[in-house]
Amino acid sequence: MSRKKMKQRGKHPIRKRILLAGGALALFGCLCVLCLNLWVTLSSSGQIREFTEKNPPADSEKNHDCIVVLGAGLRGNEPSPMLKDRLEKGIFCYKQGLAPKILMTGDHGRDGYNEVQVMKQYAVNAGVPSQDIFMDHAGFSTYDSMVRAHDIFGLKNPVVVTQKYHIYRALFIGSHVGLDCTGVPTDYYKYGGQPYRTFREYIARCKDIGTVLLGTEPVYRGDPISITGNGDVTNEE
Repeated sequence: MSRKKMKQRGKHPIRKRILLAGGALALFGCLCVLCLNLWVTLSSSGQIREFTEKNPPADSEKNHDCIVVLGAGLRGNEPSPMLKDRLEKGIFCYKQGLAPKILMTGDHGRDGYNEVQVMKQYAVNAGVPSQDIFMDHAGFSTYDSMVRAHDIFGLKNPVVVTQKYHIYRALFIGSHVGLDCTGVPTDYYKYGGQPYRTFREYIARCKDIGTVLLGTEPVYRGDPISITGNGDVTNEE
């Protein structure tokens, strides 16, 4: 056998070991993501309730301090389709008597973009009294919204309203920051681009496990606001 062929043959085992090591690391990473996602979903699944017109809440379930509606972005000056569905379900829960107050939490971090004001106005237009609607202007992420719900607004046992793929993480975070949450999912139809959002959610769950375990501070904390008062104190121009 020529020396050239022997050198070529000697390279293959090294390349093969590199490929095997890379594949093993990739498999290990996927298993870690899967296990962490299972932890989030399994630990939160028992907190989810499906309430509809045909399946309204029982009187014994109308004992929550607030309904938390998580932001989902605007389209112009209107709620996005996903946010509109969250608002509709939140308003439904309020009118069913699940809680006496609603907390709209979302992004108002720059001039010209006030997500929570649009959310509040939508609920007011649907017949919810303005004084029963609070706004969290610094709900920049799911983690920030849940931490501030507990630390700033003093919530204890809220109803959390969002789409089902997202609700597990919100409930997981809530449980780890001191909230006794009940999740009410809002999925009226299949949303475009859902596979991509689901993939992002897998990664976000892993990230927020670390955020929870580290006890990370929210972007903005601010002064306490009592949810038992008048929601108009959170109005901003």
